[in-house]
Amino acid sequence: MGRELCSTGSFTRLRKSLNKMEMKVNEAISKSRIGKYFKLEARKSSFTKEFRAGTATFLTMAYIITVNASVLTDSGGTCSVSDCTFPANQTRATPDCMLKPNEGYEKCISKMRSDLIVATALASMIGSFAMGLLANLPLGLAPGMGPNAYLAYNLVGFHGSGKMSYQTVMAIFLVEGCAFLAIAVFGLRGRIARFIPQPVRLACAAGIGLFIAFVGLQAHQGVGLVGPDPSTLLTLTACSSTNPVTGECTGGKMQSPTFWLSSVGFIIMCYGLMKEIKGSMIYGILFVTLVSWFRNTAVTIFPNTPTGNSSYEYFKKVVDFHKIESTAGAINFSHFNNGEVWVALLTLLYIDVLATTGTLYTMAEIGGFVNEEGEFEGEYIAYMVDAGSTIVASTLGVSPIATFVESSAGIKEGGRTGLTAIIVGFYFLLSLFFTPLIASVPPWAIGPSLVMVGVLMMKVVKDIDWNNIKDAVPAFVTMVLMPLTYSISNGIIGGIGVYIALSLYDSMVCWVKWLMRMRKMVVKEQNQVSAATADQNIEIV
Repeated sequence: MGRELCSTGSFTRLRKSLNKMEMKVNEAISKSRIGKYFKLEARKSSFTKEFRAGTATFLTMAYIITVNASVLTDSGGTCSVSDCTFPANQTRATPDCMLKPNEGYEKCISKMRSDLIVATALASMIGSFAMGLLANLPLGLAPGMGPNAYLAYNLVGFHGSGKMSYQTVMAIFLVEGCAFLAIAVFGLRGRIARFIPQPVRLACAAGIGLFIAFVGLQAHQGVGLVGPDPSTLLTLTACSSTNPVTGECTGGKMQSPTFWLSSVGFIIMCYGLMKEIKGSMIYGILFVTLVSWFRNTAVTIFPNTPTGNSSYEYFKKVVDFHKIESTAGAINFSHFNNGEVWVALLTLLYIDVLATTGTLYTMAEIGGFVNEEGEFEGEYIAYMVDAGSTIVASTLGVSPIATFVESSAGIKEGGRTGLTAIIVGFYFLLSLFFTPLIASVPPWAIGPSLVMVGVLMMKVVKDIDWNNIKDAVPAFVTMVLMPLTYSISNGIIGGIGVYIALSLYDSMVCWVKWLMRMRKMVVKEQNQVSAATADQNIEIV
């Protein structure tokens, strides 16, 4: 017992010593030029709090490095028929070589995917650094999901089967970024954000929370609790095995080992937040990830398959740096005389203005930066950073940069200044050298954190006036459409549309009342004129 008491006392003294050290470091940095520049004391924050926030944000959005690269790689990128190998009895390869197994083309695809991983990390690093240094906001930036899928499966098509080349689409992204920047410079993006009705703005936070929680519940980027069903579209899965093509359950439901492991990670996060333990989400992610790195287990991310062995060999490198060779500067304006190019440009501009503006504004509201006038400090610069980062991303060969909704994870951890974004950018810088480790974080480790972020973002629902149908219906439509249509912009458009439709009644009533008042005034004047004329006639008689 004496040893136990001694041990407990030593632990207590060590904890107090570390707390004092932390307080001294925070105080020194807060009073330094760095602390004053980032307004640590004014925003009631500290360096260690910002560090934890930046770490939490990065860990919840780090998946974009490999996911974005994988989606863009599906387009075939800069690879073409000329990269295909062909039999000795042929003088050249046929176009269908890009859609069939071909050694030369697959080698080009593999090399380009490595380029895209580095380009994604580099663009995210630049965007996050700029947001922290210039706008002083705790927001992480990275290529957004949506435009990349539009590129891969609509514009360029799978392995170049679409109507445009990868280089042409990068030129579209570049022009879109310039248009974004012009809109931001003239202050139009801020005005667009304030044009969004109050109930829709509040519902955006909850809707985005539902959206990312829905992503976290799926198998591709999450825990795998829900999946497709031919009858009901969506159903409970967590299956031990699924159809690799359709994603449907082929094994027993609720028997997935990775789901139960991710559930433990989720419980760790919940308990940590219940006890107000700092960095709780980080601990949950790290626990699931470390367990998944052990081979020959039911939850390993490195199964004994050719793909698993290849991933494990790459993982063992730990440190690996790859130079961008094929995607940087892959821009071609020669096809801008095509009408389809301009349709794509307007579509992307229209979607991104609503989605990125709404997301950025929502993150500012969650962080408590928005004042009574609907503005927030650093707003003007933040919009320009968002647009400028898209220009940089297009020159590197990746899709447009956007403020990530996962930034709410860092805001929940206490991030209130640009130091959070700087930390995020620093992690992206490190990821350029530790890509093997970052690429080996399993989706079932990220999924629980996305669900938890969704839980935390639902608190704004209490501020919506649910007794007022004019506010309640647009808010509900906004929240429901985001996860069900898999689009943040669709939710914003739907909510605004319903709000305008419901406002027409009040506008029409006001218009009718005005017409009635005008009619009464005209009738009154006519009566007065008639009475005056009658009096004059009487006097003449």
